[in-house]
Amino acid sequence: MHDDDSLALLRLLRTGGPMAPRRALLERHGTVRDALDAGPGAWRHAGLGEAQIRALQEPGDAQLQTAMDWLARPDHYLLHYRHPDYPPLLQRLPSPPLALFVDGDPAALWHPGIAVVGSRSPTAGGRDNARDFARALARAGIAVISGMATGIDAAAHEAALETAEGITVAVLGTGPDLAYPAAHAGLRTRIAARGAVISEHLPGTPAKPGHFPSRNRILAGLALGTLVIEASERSGALITARQATDFGRDVFAVPGSIHNPMARGCHRLIREGAGLVESAHEVLAAVAPLADDLAAALHHRLTAPDTPGSASADAPAGLDPDYQTLWQALGHDPIPMDKLVERTGLTAAALSSMLLVMELDGRVTVEHGRYSRKR
Repeated sequence: MHDDDSLALLRLLRTGGPMAPRRALLERHGTVRDALDAGPGAWRHAGLGEAQIRALQEPGDAQLQTAMDWLARPDHYLLHYRHPDYPPLLQRLPSPPLALFVDGDPAALWHPGIAVVGSRSPTAGGRDNARDFARALARAGIAVISGMATGIDAAAHEAALETAEGITVAVLGTGPDLAYPAAHAGLRTRIAARGAVISEHLPGTPAKPGHFPSRNRILAGLALGTLVIEASERSGALITARQATDFGRDVFAVPGSIHNPMARGCHRLIREGAGLVESAHEVLAAVAPLADDLAAALHHRLTAPDTPGSASADAPAGLDPDYQTLWQALGHDPIPMDKLVERTGLTAAALSSMLLVMELDGRVTVEHGRYSRKR
């Protein structure tokens, strides 16, 4: 993203509050800069509250500068929810995060992965199970996704990192630049080097209790399925599992001794329909259909470019058919979104995503919500 686009998106993220109004604002105006230029009347019409509007009207501050400085460093990214590299499984959620900060390789977010979660105070056996499952998943080419917490999370990340070519992804409840707990700073750095560390929070954002339910939601949405190793009956891992169920993803639980309080959460999940698993092979067999679907999406992403950069101005050969249709509908005179919807038969949401990509590629210009081919 260009610096101006990044700054506009950061300003929108900084406003906080409900996400739905900000998403509605973007859907109506197409680009973040157009949404911000629309002014307070349009912001209120989209449903933004007065506190959000005041935040949008505030000038740049140290928080925004910190975020821009973080983005200027190598391998640091900000992916808007309509960005072509935004993880496809997460994009399928009813309300995906507006944007993700990524430290590492965004391609790791397209890699088929399993969320491995559980107790922060596991038994020695539970820790061993986490390492065994994570190691087997990594060797099978599956990314190990977790929250970098103490206990099961850290054991799963470590086992993936110890596996040759293993990929692991950490989802944080802080800004992407912080380790929580602080003792995991080294682990955070190693994960970023072999996969990705991601967050929906601006750099510098400290841990807050309210961040972790949404962190767990991202964990569940990013993964093909969720594996719970050990969990008490009140464990946050059960929240992740229930969210995975809500998203139509598989949930697996490892059974334990009836005398182990850390097994009760897993037994409860099994009673409620989670798959009882004793090996990584059982997990892999269950998620194979969704993994195939994700592989097809990745193949399409790599072989059908979503930007017209390599195409000629008159006939963008090799583009996805929808982009061909949109290119033909665009003229040299600016036209509004409703006219493009009429000409293409595509939805405004789909067109907004495509137009953003074409604008960033330098093929399309936008003026006051009207689009045209760049002269």
